[in-house]
Amino acid sequence: MNKSLLFAAAAVLWSASASAQFVEHDAVKCAPVPQAERRPQMELQRKLTGEGWKVRQIKNFNGCYEVYGFDEKGQRTEAFFDPKTFEKVGQVKQPS
Repeated sequence: MNKSLLFAAAAVLWSASASAQFVEHDAVKCAPVPQAERRPQMELQRKLTGEGWKVRQIKNFNGCYEVYGFDEKGQRTEAFFDPKTFEKVGQVKQPS
């Protein structure tokens, strides 16, 4: 296989996965997690702060933790995290 073709295919896959994280706000939904298995919001805030985020607010939304603030790149963000694993499940694209 030609190297440039392989590179192009990899670039397409990477861009598709990168854009897949952006979601419509109301479309976000996390699987139900029993209250006893939900990790505290403050723990998520400490994790994100340690990664360079500036967290302004965390809310519950459709079973997810909805985080408002600035990511590690300083970009204003609204992101959604699974309350059990803290895996990022989506992010609302912010206006430029």
